[in-house]
Amino acid sequence: MAVARVTGAVVAAVCVAAIVSFFLCTNYRSKSLSPKKKRRNGLIDAIGNTPLIRVNSLSDATGCEIFGKAEFLNPGGSVKDRVAVKIIEEALESGELARGGVVTEGSAGSTAISLATVAPAYGCKCHVVIPDDAAIEKSQILEALGASVERVRPVSITHRDHYVNVARRRALEAKEVASKQRKSKKNGDEDVKHINGYTSEGEKQSSVFSSDCTGGFFADQFENLANFRAHYEGTGPEIWEQTGGNVDAFVAAAGTGGTVAGISRLLKEKNSNVKCFLIDPPGSGLFNKVTRGVMYTREEAEGRRLKNPFDTITEGIGINRLTQNFMMAELDGAFRGTDTEAVEMSRFLLKNDGLFLGSSSAMNCVGAVRVAQSIGPGHTIVTILCDSGMRHLSKFYDPQYLSQHGLTPSATGLEFLDFK
Repeated sequence: MAVARVTGAVVAAVCVAAIVSFFLCTNYRSKSLSPKKKRRNGLIDAIGNTPLIRVNSLSDATGCEIFGKAEFLNPGGSVKDRVAVKIIEEALESGELARGGVVTEGSAGSTAISLATVAPAYGCKCHVVIPDDAAIEKSQILEALGASVERVRPVSITHRDHYVNVARRRALEAKEVASKQRKSKKNGDEDVKHINGYTSEGEKQSSVFSSDCTGGFFADQFENLANFRAHYEGTGPEIWEQTGGNVDAFVAAAGTGGTVAGISRLLKEKNSNVKCFLIDPPGSGLFNKVTRGVMYTREEAEGRRLKNPFDTITEGIGINRLTQNFMMAELDGAFRGTDTEAVEMSRFLLKNDGLFLGSSSAMNCVGAVRVAQSIGPGHTIVTILCDSGMRHLSKFYDPQYLSQHGLTPSATGLEFLDFK
């Protein structure tokens, strides 16, 4: 009987263990196979939901909890992936863009790279017009991604050959090519590019677009509010959720203004006490616009106006006009950053945190420290780590280039931001 009792107990224990194991495995399997958490449907679903990481060195130095949204972990390597997806999807939904069409954009780099990355997932192509003073690796990346690239000299936005204006024209040209192709097919004509062996000037201009092009769409990242919506609907809510609503301040630089606008407005709606700030690079007028209500910089003083007032090593941030996106921002103040601070910050973070960041990301971290100094310790501050340093090797991380501009880093700590 004793043996029987032991055996019964063992059997009972085995049964209980089996039942517990079944439920545990079932629960684990259901979680591990959850489409939202583990499986993503192609490239597009891999964009967003980036980690919010504690920047340990800056947090420890300031007494604040400083977090960076690691947007450089998006498939296209930057925060602009979100914008590219939103712009293309809204254009497809509205009918302004169709599969086989060409998305054109004037961009200093990141938005263009993101558009070139995601466009093929929608059956589209990409044509980019880029200022020729942008880091050469950005053009190389774009070409490797299959985009056609046009490099133009930097000029004022009011000039017809500013890279944004050229990109707008290219979209119209793509539409003309598509329209002529449709007419020629309808009429049974020969290929419109070669009629009686002759190629017109118009077709020569549009030769960058293939005969199967279904149209063109100008992404217009500066004025297209899909940019703002990408961050209002995506990045902002993610930050709120990842901090558990425990965020005291947000800071970021602005180029198009979409990121700072979308996130600031969302956070303010969640909690009006959240303070939102701009960090502005040299040559940009946004600092004065936020702090004084006037868009003006010393570079624009009479007799000192420069052909290219953005004499700064940072790329993709700073502007001297108000965009539709930036006007959606809700800001409590602004800080002025310098090239020296951005360079020094990038090296400090690489040395102390292993973070290899691009110029705008470094400037954002300068902003985070300035905010910490302003509001004092014990607060939670969030900024954006826009992209990595991989796209900035020929300028921002090139010792010779930095030496020529008097920007060779020399700090051993955060003394460049008045920290001992």
